Amino acid sequence: MSPRPADRARYDRATAPFDAPLAIVDLEAFDANADDLVRRAGGKPVRVASKSVRCRALLERVLARRGFAGVMSYTLAESLWLARSGFADVLLAYPSADRAGYAELAADPELAAAVTVLVDDPAQLDLIDAARAGGAEVIRVCLELDTSLKLLGGRIRIGARRSPLHSPADLAALARAVARRPGFRVVGIMAYEGHVAGVGDAVAGRPLRSRAVRLMQAAARRELAERRAAAVAAVRAVVPDLEFVNGGGTGSVQHTAAEDAVTEIAAGSGLYVPTLFDHYTSFRGRPAALFAQPVVRRPGVGVVTVLGGGYPASGAAGADRSPVPYLPEGLRYDPQEGAGEVQTPLLGPAADDLLIGDKVWFRHAKAGELCERFDRLHLVEGDTVTATVPTYRGEGHTFL
Repeated sequence: MSPRPADRARYDRATAPFDAPLAIVDLEAFDANADDLVRRAGGKPVRVASKSVRCRALLERVLARRGFAGVMSYTLAESLWLARSGFADVLLAYPSADRAGYAELAADPELAAAVTVLVDDPAQLDLIDAARAGGAEVIRVCLELDTSLKLLGGRIRIGARRSPLHSPADLAALARAVARRPGFRVVGIMAYEGHVAGVGDAVAGRPLRSRAVRLMQAAARRELAERRAAAVAAVRAVVPDLEFVNGGGTGSVQHTAAEDAVTEIAAGSGLYVPTLFDHYTSFRGRPAALFAQPVVRRPGVGVVTVLGGGYPASGAAGADRSPVPYLPEGLRYDPQEGAGEVQTPLLGPAADDLLIGDKVWFRHAKAGELCERFDRLHLVEGDTVTATVPTYRGEGHTFL
């Protein structure tokens, strides 16, 4: 039996006692993906991006593995919750305007020691100071370098619109501003190259686009490696005891790890391997996170209807943001309806072999966003569910 039908048989047997809709994580695939991230990181620690996992039990599982250290969180409320739950090294990777959260952080020495916040503007320091409410703890600060590739004097910009700090001088100037300010300490630099780490370079049926992406990414890697090294040197001249320099992402682990200036790698999506990470020449992961919807109708020959399934991923709207019918093979959306809010028709010869109540397995386009739809994950080993664990949502938390 080929791998995909064999996987379907395993997943169906494992989840036979459970009604769909449901979500699973295949632990063998999850662990193999974790090992691959460590291999590609080449000895540098991998910091786990929590937005791509959104399940405490699985964060704990991967952090217990050799080669992983620390969490990269996405909101301040999540950061504080994780720190209170025993995660000792939490880097908040996005600026926050959570005044109540900053008041908690500034008032609690254990939280202040565990959580590092992101800053790319002196106005963010003002907001934190105004929110302290008497809390006097020193706030650990990470500065973010803009990694975008700028061409033709800045008239062309490739990359996410994140930090305004693009040059080494920009970053060093903010480091000096933080160093002069009581109650703050610069401990790290983050530089996430999303246009390299998060954009596939081997899009099926698009050879010219794929080649253009590879050329762009090669140029972006060269430019960023030089600029990132200069930025780190400039900040170290102000903060000699800088603790970490974070870079990378699932799609660029090995390239970023090769830079001497980088001390740790960020990755998370590579643990679940959603469909947006199918199109890379640099690595191949194993799909580990899937969800199942039940067949509830058989409208005609070559058609079944499953309950729900309209779980689009964030980002620019497009077909690549929809979940993909994965098992059984050979199913596709009706172009008139797509993935539905309450029901989803699926077309293809495989539909005729499905009965009412059968499960159709899907892969999400992104990683952790799947967990915003389900309150628990069934963990599958072989053809058995060995544990069922809550997602963030299942623990009563939807941080965004």
